[in-house]
Amino acid sequence: MATGHEKVEKNVSLLIIFTVIVVAIGGLVEILPLFFQKSTTEAVSGLKPYPALQLEGRDIYIRESCMVCHSQMIRPFRAETERYGHYSVAGEFVYDRPFQWGSKRTGPDLHRVGGRYSNEWHRAHLINPRDVVPESIMPGYPWLERNKLDPTLIRKKMRVLLTLGHPYTEEDIKNAPAELEGKTEMDALIAYLQGLGTTIKARR
Repeated sequence: MATGHEKVEKNVSLLIIFTVIVVAIGGLVEILPLFFQKSTTEAVSGLKPYPALQLEGRDIYIRESCMVCHSQMIRPFRAETERYGHYSVAGEFVYDRPFQWGSKRTGPDLHRVGGRYSNEWHRAHLINPRDVVPESIMPGYPWLERNKLDPTLIRKKMRVLLTLGHPYTEEDIKNAPAELEGKTEMDALIAYLQGLGTTIKARR
């Protein structure tokens, strides 16, 4: 006589139903508590939402699919922290929508790249990576130097983020277009990169 376990294994419908139930319960046990932990839901001390120029740079980073080759997630292993710096903390990503953790490192992790190189280095690297890193396989992005930023949507973008909990002030939103005036996409992307991971670096 077949046991209960054997009946479930031989009945595809039952197997699917019980598998879904087990995965759902496991998911709830693993994920639900994270919504109530301050370390995963509250910003680390000193963290501020992206100012206008960095916000535009972040959008360009996403548009150019930089996260396909670069992660922004330093794991708490010695090999990673010695190379990249302090491991990534959940509270650093509170104002990232969506986060840019990535899953592949064709190029190095960028989470602590802020302040590591000069603006001039980043500019040369983005125009032609092999000018500063001869073995690089990264493509160049020279058009970013020619493309001017469009300041017409920045206020609307920041107001949407304000409704999602980003603590922008009315003055931040009012002054945002002026921050972008005359700037290029290259300026914005460099500003974004120079801000990455600097909150915890500044506290160390």
